[in-house]
Amino acid sequence: MSVSRSPRAAWAALRCWPTRRWIAVASATPAATLALGVPTALIPTPLFSRSVPPTWWNYPVLVITALLSAVVLATYVRDPAVPLGDDATARSLGSFGAVLSFLAVGCPVCNKAALLLLGASGALSYWAPLQPLVAVVSLALLTEAALRRLATEAACPVRPGA
Repeated sequence: MSVSRSPRAAWAALRCWPTRRWIAVASATPAATLALGVPTALIPTPLFSRSVPPTWWNYPVLVITALLSAVVLATYVRDPAVPLGDDATARSLGSFGAVLSFLAVGCPVCNKAALLLLGASGALSYWAPLQPLVAVVSLALLTEAALRRLATEAACPVRPGA
């Protein structure tokens, strides 16, 4: 079945959402913000600190990631009016996008993989300049996951042989 993943189809699906899904978005957005912002020390706490201060683009990526993650999560809240359907690809895209967001906004020297592979100076010289690109890719994956999930809601089910 071919499904339009256009923003127009996504808005059409969002307009039909029941209240419980909007409550899920409203609850999941701050939770996702904390889940991403606290370990990356974008939200200051005594638990974590950053060796390298955050850059200006870290905060918009944090907010957009939280919103897109919440929308994707809310699509899993069951609506009895919509037939059951699952898009495993969208789920994978959303998960991978969220992990990439974590790597994108995190401190480049605090990333253990980058630190082990490149050393401290390599993490700052090579990984830090790649982080904005990783952020763009992560947001693109989360957007695609949201569009796919919303598009399946807006699609009319087609029965074989009908």
